[in-house]
Amino acid sequence: MAAGSRFRAIIKGAMAAERTILREFPWEERYRVAGIEDVLTPALLLYPEIVASNIARTLHLLDGDANRWRPHFKTAKLVNTLRLLVEHGIRNFKCATTLELLVACRGGAADVLLAYPVVGPNARRVREIADQFPDIRISVLLESEAQVRQWQGGRLGIFLDINPGMNRTGIEQRRAGEILRLIHAVTQAGLEFRGLHYYDAQHTSLEEPARTAAAHAGYDLLLALVNEIQRSGAGVEEVITAGTPTFPCSLSYEGFRRGRFLHRVSPGTVVYGDATSLAQLSSEFGYAPAALVLTRVVSRPAEGVVTCDAGHKAVSADAGVPTCLVIGHPELIPGRPSEEHLPMAMSAGTPGPELGEALYLLPRHVCPTVNNFDHAVLARAGKIESVEKVSARGREAPLRTAGSTVSFAKQEAAG
Repeated sequence: MAAGSRFRAIIKGAMAAERTILREFPWEERYRVAGIEDVLTPALLLYPEIVASNIARTLHLLDGDANRWRPHFKTAKLVNTLRLLVEHGIRNFKCATTLELLVACRGGAADVLLAYPVVGPNARRVREIADQFPDIRISVLLESEAQVRQWQGGRLGIFLDINPGMNRTGIEQRRAGEILRLIHAVTQAGLEFRGLHYYDAQHTSLEEPARTAAAHAGYDLLLALVNEIQRSGAGVEEVITAGTPTFPCSLSYEGFRRGRFLHRVSPGTVVYGDATSLAQLSSEFGYAPAALVLTRVVSRPAEGVVTCDAGHKAVSADAGVPTCLVIGHPELIPGRPSEEHLPMAMSAGTPGPELGEALYLLPRHVCPTVNNFDHAVLARAGKIESVEKVSARGREAPLRTAGSTVSFAKQEAAG
């Protein structure tokens, strides 16, 4: 068997086994950008008009109530996108790093939850940021009494991180006694208990309606926990559920509409969309890709194979292979990337793209893909509008001494 044929067989086998990613996406002229002959590749392309449309679609699904959405800033990462969200009335966010927290506070957020269990110097840095922005409501996650002590004396609110079965972080939701004791420890320490954080991404690989059934069973347990907390005399101000995969599940759960608490959902991927979320959320939801990676063919190394310059340093490989699909080219099947190379198998009998030809890639997982880029090219009405810094990518400088802070500020200003 020729090298190209073996390659195609391997990739087609992977695609046949894959159910959580779009197989293809048709070309639409609104994605074509003039002037790309001057753009270095790989490059992150963002389409603000489509971002705005995706935001509007989400608000429509939430009956126009922006207060019900707490999007995860780990997807957006750009101040430009944050401002679009704020312009649509969204002021509540969650994030995962101190840099994301800092950028969100600077960019117009009014209420931010750091939805990650920070400890040690990371916790001290969060307290510094909270002191820097006294008018912004900042909260943190907590799952043990040891963490209570690190927040004492600060102005941060507390959410308990509830483990719904994902087994990544949090307290198992059936351990009501331990949860009640922890809430008591929070209030005894003079801290404000603000609610529960519940991220049920373990249902991602399930197809409908199994995903909804599994999610709703978990929500039944969550509501039972909320009722027990309220019977104990403690108030539950807010309950946060649902990233993108279980967003529809939260929308269809009637118990959240009747609860004596504010229920918010936290999908972030919907802002940009990707090949996974668009497979999980059917076309009736009205979302469209708003972030693509521009790449070019750099080699045709064997019969039936072309290679472009979008390896895993460009399009994230964290969700598996294929890492993306090529918009308008179902005959191209992306294979396993290396750092800078992305080989693609071509369907038999197709000529394939020429050397140097530009291709538009739809990532399988957009959040870490955005994090791979220092800058994004913003395109509007088929033209390059601006080049914007991806301000919340990566992390802050690791040493937070006075000297390193000044140095970091200088670097940031220069960038």
